[in-house]
Amino acid sequence: MQDSFSPDDISDPVDVAERWTEAGRTVAIATVIETWGSAPRPVGSHLVIDGQGNFHGSVSGGCVEGSVVAEAMDVITDGRPRLLEFGVADETAWRVGLSCGGRISVYVERIG
Repeated sequence: MQDSFSPDDISDPVDVAERWTEAGRTVAIATVIETWGSAPRPVGSHLVIDGQGNFHGSVSGGCVEGSVVAEAMDVITDGRPRLLEFGVADETAWRVGLSCGGRISVYVERIG
């Protein structure tokens, strides 16, 4: 599906999510709900993902986005929200690149 806008033209991922759902896309939104220590993005940061794997925004400055996008695809498929946690002590965090010393909790839910 082709958009009449470029996601780069809209800086707010929530606005992108609204446009994508209005265009008939199935969408999930990931939100940073808690941080500890040196976290790459603040609470309230968003990453929006559509059913084709397109995404806009950031929950980690790039270090865990791939893992969040993969989980979001599952959320889009089964409709069940997920609470994801990444941290320096977590083996997953090292694998996906969160070595900043902090921890983040990200809530992923389907919208629309």
